[in-house]
Amino acid sequence: GASRVIAVDLHAEKLKLAKVFGATDVVDASAGDPIAAVVDMTKGGVDYAFEAIGLAATAQQAMQMIRPGRTAYLVGVPPAGSMVELPGLQMAMQGRGLQGLFLGSNRFKRDIPMLAQLYIDGRLELDAMIANRITLDEVNEGYEKMRLGTEARSVIVFDT
Repeated sequence: GASRVIAVDLHAEKLKLAKVFGATDVVDASAGDPIAAVVDMTKGGVDYAFEAIGLAATAQQAMQMIRPGRTAYLVGVPPAGSMVELPGLQMAMQGRGLQGLFLGSNRFKRDIPMLAQLYIDGRLELDAMIANRITLDEVNEGYEKMRLGTEARSVIVFDT
């Protein structure tokens, strides 16, 4: 695995959660330039960057955070019609790349049983990602919190 994992977010609660899930370092993007912070703390950039929220701005930041010859990966799904502007000269002269990962390049038949077993064995912490348990009547409020990015995830609980 990675010896160093740097999480970048605008929200302190999400940065705390990132530490729970294994981040060794965190960068509060609301406190300054996250690109400069990551490049400085790594003395030149990261080997891999994963953009996970689907915004053009964070995709561009991921590209700027990687070392020459490395690739940034888009895991987050951007809105339909959105465009990402990329530094063409850096890509050509420094061999930087950007690659999309549809559903994380998941192989469902293999990965879902493996992830379920890791959870059952206590080796995959998912419960900490649940910020709220909501009813179906509260789904609009839950969606709004997710859209704002202030919480990890809400889970809809159905009455039985």
